[in-house]
Amino acid sequence: MHDIRYDPVNDEILVTNPFANAVLVFRGAAEGEEAPIRIIQGPKTLIGDADRLDVDSVHDEIFVPNVDLVLVFPRTASGNVAPIRVIRGQNTQLRRAAAIAVDPVNNLIVIGQNGREGLTIFNRTDNGNVKPRGVIRGPKSGIVRITQMAVNPVRRLVIATQPGITSEMEPEGAFIGVWSLDDNGDVPPRWKINAGPQTTLKKPRGVALIPKHKEIVVADMRLNAVLTFYFPEIF
Repeated sequence: MHDIRYDPVNDEILVTNPFANAVLVFRGAAEGEEAPIRIIQGPKTLIGDADRLDVDSVHDEIFVPNVDLVLVFPRTASGNVAPIRVIRGQNTQLRRAAAIAVDPVNNLIVIGQNGREGLTIFNRTDNGNVKPRGVIRGPKSGIVRITQMAVNPVRRLVIATQPGITSEMEPEGAFIGVWSLDDNGDVPPRWKINAGPQTTLKKPRGVALIPKHKEIVVADMRLNAVLTFYFPEIF
């Protein structure tokens, strides 16, 4: 499992299982050898070996990126069910979609792509072969790979981990980057937390926000550690 989401409204835990080509949903209080309360799995789902997901508790939907498409399911979906929306086609510019973050307040979704494909921003309700409303990529962006993201809807910001080249244990240029959801083109981050001796970051992979304390929490795959930074500028 490379991703996990908690739905506080419905008290549910959602995880992906790329080996089983499935999305698993557990009770928030699940413990021990407990079966999922729902499983989305089967050829109709188009899930494939997707690694990541996000849940929109406001609109009761689950979003799953999978290479060249984005799948949307009802939150209560179970079994071999078809998605209710699929973003897919040449106009989408989706080629290596891996990570996703949903902004239910501004009705946007952000797709983090592998390689130098960058960040691709769509309207939340987009469906079919649609053009993105924004694409952030290029030398100034510094993006070579995105693994996880979080959004701050109030400030219209996306916070993304850029862990660098996959094969390198401590790649140069790894950082946490912050962009506006209205950015487009070869745009540098508005703010950055760079890997290095001062921050102790080496290969950041996961990120979460704690707005109450104006903090950003980062999981570092090289350190096998979770680090918390006070970052009031983005709140």
